Amino acid sequence: MVRLQNDGELAGGPGKDLGFSAQTRKEGTVKSTVKVTALERVRAPLLAVVLGETPHKKIPESLAGLDSLLEGELSRIIDSGDFSGKVEQMALLYPKTGPKRLLLVGAGKAEEMSRAALRRCAAVVARKALSLNASSAAFHVAGGAGGGVSPKEMGQVITEGAAQGAWTFKEFQAQEEKQVPLSSIEIIVEKTLRSEVEKGRKAGSAIAAGQELARSLQAKPGNFCTPTYLAKVARKLAKDHGLTATVFGPAQIKKLGMGALEAVAAGSEQEARFIVLEYKGAGNAQPICFVGKGITFDSGGISIKPAASMENMKYDMSGAASVLGLFETLGRMKPKANVVGLVPTTENLPSGSAVKPGDIIRSHLGKHIEIINTDAEGRLILCDALSYARRFKPACVIDVATLTGAVVVGLGNHAIGLLGNDDSLIEEVRWAGDLAGERCWPLPLWAEYREQIKSDVADVKNSGGRAAGTITAGWFLREFVDGFPWAHLDIAGTAYTESDRPDMSKGPTGIGVRLCAQFVLGRLKG
Repeated sequence: MVRLQNDGELAGGPGKDLGFSAQTRKEGTVKSTVKVTALERVRAPLLAVVLGETPHKKIPESLAGLDSLLEGELSRIIDSGDFSGKVEQMALLYPKTGPKRLLLVGAGKAEEMSRAALRRCAAVVARKALSLNASSAAFHVAGGAGGGVSPKEMGQVITEGAAQGAWTFKEFQAQEEKQVPLSSIEIIVEKTLRSEVEKGRKAGSAIAAGQELARSLQAKPGNFCTPTYLAKVARKLAKDHGLTATVFGPAQIKKLGMGALEAVAAGSEQEARFIVLEYKGAGNAQPICFVGKGITFDSGGISIKPAASMENMKYDMSGAASVLGLFETLGRMKPKANVVGLVPTTENLPSGSAVKPGDIIRSHLGKHIEIINTDAEGRLILCDALSYARRFKPACVIDVATLTGAVVVGLGNHAIGLLGNDDSLIEEVRWAGDLAGERCWPLPLWAEYREQIKSDVADVKNSGGRAAGTITAGWFLREFVDGFPWAHLDIAGTAYTESDRPDMSKGPTGIGVRLCAQFVLGRLKG
């Protein structure tokens, strides 16, 4: 169900293509299947075999038929030590019959195999398939996953990883490279494992689709991916999956008293939107609420950013992308949970009408905020959303935001900054991040840090200075959390990559989708 509660649509950029074709919506970028067959009978353009370290230089029994097909070449390459199964070691062979190519991928010690390691192997294989122009691939884990990874988990992470590695973004390239996309992957398993692997594959496919949507939204530039455009995406999600979408425009935002969101939007000709998505799969149960920061372009406002790399500020809506991607996943999985998504979205630009340093604004909660730095705008739109979340009486609230550059200084590009007001929730989120391969590291919200955001003229100021910038930003958000457990994910260091990786192409990562989906699934298990 879609509710329209705005002043009519503002023409906000081209906005014609919502970034996913009907076929993509149905199957996802990489169609996955589970198959029971002998490896020597596989006829795929690429057969990838994940193989752990072989200290005794003997191939697993499941590879005997394949070794025979290759006239003992597998045994010879392992016996010679040229391939030992170390992490991400690869060897490419060209059989005379059977699969066109055979790729051996090292997985390290079997007992150390993890969900993250297996997911990464699948992503690396997918990237290799792209480089080889292989339109399809088969994937087999020799000897089973090991390391405590269940067959169901194996099916999930292989599917997630393959989609991650295969994703590319060519929408705005008229002269596309002649690269054959990886369109399908078969997971080759023993008959006894098929049922459980298939369950995991279905979950992984839904999660991968959500992450692909998030990455597609992140990749679009600010003149295409406007607040209006994100609202259209939300409405399409609602229509496709039977969700409830409510979109508020400027008049309703003002009526709601969202003065902080209004203030950030004041410098832009693009109208702000406040998006509410509701997935109902558990009757009257308290919902889990996710809030995504949706700054579709961040110039810094009057406190303007340096010009260098400012083009990357299109990624400042990555939190919003992850929340929208989560609802794509929920719509496909249909879990027995209630989930609410809140996306405040606007641009942050300088103009004669823009909010200024020294201004005082009134938030949705009623607290007055002194503006110290207009480039600390994400926390302003989030604070109104966090206050609005109270009406849902949520079981917990998790916000996802590219909030501070300081988190990159503290954690680099390898971990999400995690803060909150509830220790058990923080641990639950950290656990979900570990399983999802989107690791978090907790930072303290000690009372001493609150001193840095005290204002002489208002209830609070929006910046505590350079020292402990991620923590003081978290403290600011905490000021607007009232009556529910809350966790904050600062994804500023992990939302995109500036170079190609073995498991992922340069650009958006879609981070947050897997973590949030895993959190919801974890809650179902109790």
